[in-house]
Amino acid sequence: MSSAKRTGTRAPGAHAADGHDLIRVHGARENNLKDVSVEIPKRRLTVFTGVSGSGKSSLVFNTIAAESQRLINETYSAFVQGFMPTLARPEVDVLDGLTTAIIVDQQRMGADPRSTVGTATDVNAMLRILFSRLGDPHIGPPSAYSFNTASVRASGAITVERGNKKAVKATFRRTGGMCTNCEGRGTVSDIDLTQLYDDTKSLSEGAFTIPGWKSDSQWTVQVYAQSGFVDPDKPIREYTERQLRDFLYGDPVKVKVNGVNLSYEGLIPKIQKSFLSKDKEAMQPHIRAFVERAVTFTTCPECDGTRLSEGARSSRIRKTSIADACAMEIRDLAQWVRELDEPSVAPLLTALRDTLDSFVEIGLGYLSLDRPAGTLSGGEAQRVKMIRHLGSSLTDTTYVFDEPTVGLHPHDIQRMNDLLLRLRDKGNTVLVVEHKPEAIAIADHVVDLGPGAGTEGGAVCFEGTVEELRAADTVTGRHLDDRASLKETVREATGALEIRGARTHNLQDVDVDVPLGVLCVVTGVAGSGKSSLVHGSLPAGADVVSVDQSPIKGSRRSNPATYTGLLEPIRKAFAKANGVKPALFSANSEGACPTCNGAGVVYTDLAMMAGVATPCEDCEGKRFQPAVLEYRFGGRDISEVLAMSVARAEEFFGAGEARLPAAHRILGRLADVGLGYLTLGQPLTTLSGGERQRLKLATHMGDKGGVYVLDEPTSGLHLADVEQLLGLLDRLVDAGKSVVVVEHHQAVMAHADWIIDLGPGAGHDGGRVVFEGTPADLVAGRSTLTGQHLAAYVGA
Repeated sequence: MSSAKRTGTRAPGAHAADGHDLIRVHGARENNLKDVSVEIPKRRLTVFTGVSGSGKSSLVFNTIAAESQRLINETYSAFVQGFMPTLARPEVDVLDGLTTAIIVDQQRMGADPRSTVGTATDVNAMLRILFSRLGDPHIGPPSAYSFNTASVRASGAITVERGNKKAVKATFRRTGGMCTNCEGRGTVSDIDLTQLYDDTKSLSEGAFTIPGWKSDSQWTVQVYAQSGFVDPDKPIREYTERQLRDFLYGDPVKVKVNGVNLSYEGLIPKIQKSFLSKDKEAMQPHIRAFVERAVTFTTCPECDGTRLSEGARSSRIRKTSIADACAMEIRDLAQWVRELDEPSVAPLLTALRDTLDSFVEIGLGYLSLDRPAGTLSGGEAQRVKMIRHLGSSLTDTTYVFDEPTVGLHPHDIQRMNDLLLRLRDKGNTVLVVEHKPEAIAIADHVVDLGPGAGTEGGAVCFEGTVEELRAADTVTGRHLDDRASLKETVREATGALEIRGARTHNLQDVDVDVPLGVLCVVTGVAGSGKSSLVHGSLPAGADVVSVDQSPIKGSRRSNPATYTGLLEPIRKAFAKANGVKPALFSANSEGACPTCNGAGVVYTDLAMMAGVATPCEDCEGKRFQPAVLEYRFGGRDISEVLAMSVARAEEFFGAGEARLPAAHRILGRLADVGLGYLTLGQPLTTLSGGERQRLKLATHMGDKGGVYVLDEPTSGLHLADVEQLLGLLDRLVDAGKSVVVVEHHQAVMAHADWIIDLGPGAGHDGGRVVFEGTPADLVAGRSTLTGQHLAAYVGA
């Protein structure tokens, strides 16, 4: 344990209030925790380690932080609580010594096109006030510089009901900064008509090339063919100007088709409503591919992508408009603000300078304020959230971090460590869920959970100092000093993907050949241009399968079986064996228990109090109707199959009467990525971040592409799991695939056949290839930051 004094052991005469030096957790049972009891010293830095799925997040986020937030919410009135998220009390016997918890997690920022780094951190709000006070010419209040505020004008009569009612003429005007052409989005969409139809054909000949639109039976197509606006037997290219306008842009009207009244509207608005209004990630793959082909987003020609009106762009401070300020790298903007000396806005300038300096200090000085928030990586989003806490005067607060080193180059991890230690030294309790040895090394106290994942985890294996952990016989202790060695021989490339003149974001006219048939690692400090090179510059049609860090879409009804497509062959096998419909074996369809609608639990909404979820009494949490559970396949009913772990199901579907090759292939891929402990019916909402990314990787492993692009696949992986991941990458390459990995983990770099290192710095100091070659050459040269850190790692 740390040097923190325990309650009851304080010196004689010490004040009673000084005895509360521990956060005590007894009997924690959230998710897979098995009656966990632990004592965490306050005002110290405690790191929680353990394999992915061992229960770290369940203990730190779902128990300690969740209860702290729930208790704070209860101090507000019932009226205010009605507007706040309702939190249930965690499954725990005793939680003692809690302080206010501030959670800094890796949840991506909203991908709303109007949300930028500036709006998400309130820097834009301060800049708008600054320009409304000092901008020349003066164009109005702060709203006149906001791209989310439209200009409004209104006039008319209003009736004032006071004494004698009378109508009063009134006018209203609000000046906004939104560009009217793109409505503050910075881009305008353009639909490629050649992807919608073949203009050499008529509608009756099947002119439409939109997925699912068939001329012979599809109602939507019949509406156009029998609307009377166009001739269904005339090729589209021969339409008159009027016919083409009605066909493409016609207003909604009622038409009669085969005696049925239906709605007709132009093709363009129809496509916008049918496809563009939906979340692209939630679409079926062939629909998503169509949307990506048919719709192009181009920079708005009127505002040149700045999102702002002409008036907002014309107002300047020292020849710089607010659009120019937002486009600067934050470190350059901080210097520009520092040069402003205006006593009338001194407090505003001080606050703005402090916030911008925090960006630079935390290693995000390469960002610009107009960067869309949805394009930030998980690690960048987490560091952006940290900014508002760095200058805080609060003490005796509990800060909870979820792998703060994700997305950080070894060079940047030291800076992050210093920030965590600074928060601790101000008198705060810092709780960190982490896997990186460099971050574990600075802990005052370590709690190691395990020994395994899922049902095999959920217990505390070790508590103590880092030195004691090294000597402990736990999975983390044994692997803490693991160091991958450089490969003696590397594979030879079988070809190359040529990238020429890449200029996406900060790339500076980069020419590079990405080798095929090998394991290629793209590395460099955060912000050096790795993702821009790999995701933004690979040639079109390169047969690429991309596995990025975007979150998995899925509700509590989604599980690994539904997400991977595994449930489909299983349902069909059950249906065939029993002579019934496949829909009966889906808890989201006909087989669902009518009482709980297939959820397995009944939710009771208690308004501002936490809702209560109780197991369904009719199906006993199995989610299916009793009649469905009488049907069996291989001696098991559908609920028993969904309760199996991946490893058990792989064995079940691999041989005997339950042999099912289609299901066995998918289960094999799940086992390959280290998810053998997950149950098939486990809700996706209960998976950790690392588990979700590996689930996505397993799903994509079945794709047909020849080039796999992985974005930091070691995120959320324990040291012991990295070795398994390297084996998986080797198997992919040996199977004839080309694997390109964007990664900072030195073990992956050491295992690579070829390394492309970008830098030398971030933002405008990066965007260049500073090294291409084998890991051995990188270590021998030590010419880059990556080379120096990799050499230290392998002990060269």
